[in-house]
Amino acid sequence: MLKYLLNLSRFNKQLTMVFVDSIFLVLILLASFSLRLGHWYWPENDLIWIIFGTPVIAIPIFVRFGLYRAVIRYISFKLLWAVVQAASFYALVWGVVGFMMAVDGIPRSVILINWFLTILIIGGLRMTARWFFLDLDKINQTIKNNVVVYGAGSAGRQLLTALQQSSEYHPVAFIDDKYELQKQSIGGVEVVSLDDIENLIRKYKVNEVLLALPSVSRVRRNEIIDLLEPYQVMVRSLPGVSELAQGKINISDLKEVSIKDLLGRDTVNPNKGLLSKNITDKVVLVTGAGGSIGSELCRQIVFLKPKVLLLYEMTEFNLYEISQQLSVISHQCEVIPLLGSVNNRGRLSNIFKIFNVQTIYHAAAYKHVPIVELNNTEGIYNNIFGTLNCAQVAIDTGVETFVLISTDKAVRPTNTMGATKRTAELVLQSLDARQSGTKFTMVRFGNVLGSSGSVVPLFKQQIKEGGPITVTDKDIIRYFMTIPEAVELVIQAGAMGTGGDVFVLDMGKPVRIDDLA
Repeated sequence: MLKYLLNLSRFNKQLTMVFVDSIFLVLILLASFSLRLGHWYWPENDLIWIIFGTPVIAIPIFVRFGLYRAVIRYISFKLLWAVVQAASFYALVWGVVGFMMAVDGIPRSVILINWFLTILIIGGLRMTARWFFLDLDKINQTIKNNVVVYGAGSAGRQLLTALQQSSEYHPVAFIDDKYELQKQSIGGVEVVSLDDIENLIRKYKVNEVLLALPSVSRVRRNEIIDLLEPYQVMVRSLPGVSELAQGKINISDLKEVSIKDLLGRDTVNPNKGLLSKNITDKVVLVTGAGGSIGSELCRQIVFLKPKVLLLYEMTEFNLYEISQQLSVISHQCEVIPLLGSVNNRGRLSNIFKIFNVQTIYHAAAYKHVPIVELNNTEGIYNNIFGTLNCAQVAIDTGVETFVLISTDKAVRPTNTMGATKRTAELVLQSLDARQSGTKFTMVRFGNVLGSSGSVVPLFKQQIKEGGPITVTDKDIIRYFMTIPEAVELVIQAGAMGTGGDVFVLDMGKPVRIDDLA
C-alpha cells in the first residue's frame, strides 16, 4: 500500500491529501463539539449538513493558500505559517456561515476550538508525513558520509538544513570557536569545540569536515586547515559571500579546499583604473592565449571591454577551448581566434597590420623547467627568438604597449628556462632603448597555483592516485599566487610601465614545497 502511494502521480497524491484532510476536518468539528459539551456528540437536524459539509468550505481555502502545492518531503516552517493562515480564515468563514444559516446549537467557543484543532492536526499531519518520508528515504538509501560542520553561524545553519535533506551527508556535530555556542544544540545537532574533533572522528567515523565559514579571512581559513591536517578527513568548504549572495546554499556548493587556501594570505585587490588603461576600447592581442596564464588573461580582458580581442595560439585544441569559453562571456567585444607560432614573423606582421593591434600581452613560452632542459634548442628558439619576432613586428607596426610575462627564475638563472626568459627581458630592454614608439614592459612572478607549469597539478594527481608525492628537496621554498591574482597584477604593471621596466610582484611569504605537498 505504501509503495503504491509513493508511486502515485503528483495529481493523485494531491487528491489523496484532499481526501485525508476532508475526513479529518469533519472529525475535528465533531471533536470540537464533544470537547465543548463534555460528551461524545453526534449532530442532528441542520448541524449534520454544516459539519459534514465543512470540506466544501475548507478545501478551496486550503487550495488558495497553497497547502497542496508543497512537496511533503520538503515542507518548511513557511508552509506551517500558511496552515495557520488557512485554518484561521476557514474557521472564521465556517462560523459566519453557521450563524448566517441560523443553525441552532453552535456554541461560539466551538469556533475557537475548531480553529485551534485544525491548526494542530492539519499542520501536524504534514509534519508527521514529512518525518515519515524522510526516515523512509534514510532506510532505502545507502550509508551516508558522517560529517562535521565547522561554523555554527547562519551559513552553517543553512548548510545543516540542506545536509539533513541530502542523500550523501549525515551531520553529526557542529564545531565552533565561540565558547557561548559550545554545548548548545542547533537543529538537533550538538555544537562542540575543535578539541573534540578526535573523539567525533573515532565515535562517528567522520570522514569529512565541511567549512561553513564564507566570511572568514584566508589567513584564518589556513589556520583551521592546519589544525585539521593531523586527522584523516577530507575538508570541503563553502563559496565566499559574493557567491552565496546569488542564492541559497546547496550541497553542490561544497567543494574541496581550493589551492587558493594554501596561500596563507588574502588576495590583493586590483586598481581598476590601471586595469582598463591599456585595454578598454583598444585592439588587444594575447600570445599563448590557450595556456593557463594566457587564457586567464583573455577571460579578464573581455570584461574590461576591449574593441577587439585577438587570441594567438599555436595549439589548435587550446585555442578552440578558450574561444569556446569566451564565446559565453564576451558579448561586449569581438573575439577572434588565430592559429600561429610566434616564430612565424610573416604571420605576425600580417595580423598586427590588418587589425591595427595596440596592446600585446606576450604569454607564449615553453616554461616546464625539466622539458626545456631536455629540449634547450627549442626552448631558446621559442622563448628568445619568438619574443624577438613579436617585439620587432610590434615596433614595425606601431603597437603602443608590449607586456612580457616573465618569471622569477630569470633572476640569477640556474636552468635553461630561466636563462631564456632573462635573455628575452634583455632583448626587450635593448629594443626599448633604441626607439620610443612601442613601450616594452616585463613582469616577473613566481609559481602560479594551478598553472600548467606549477607543481600543484602534479601533486594533486599523485594524491588522487594514492601517492607517493615526489618532493625533490624538502627545504626548497617557493612564492605562490593564484592565476587570477597574477593576471590582474600583470595588467596593472603593464599600465604602470614607462618603457624598459621590469616589475617584480610581491608574492607574500614563501611556502616550503614539503608543507605544500
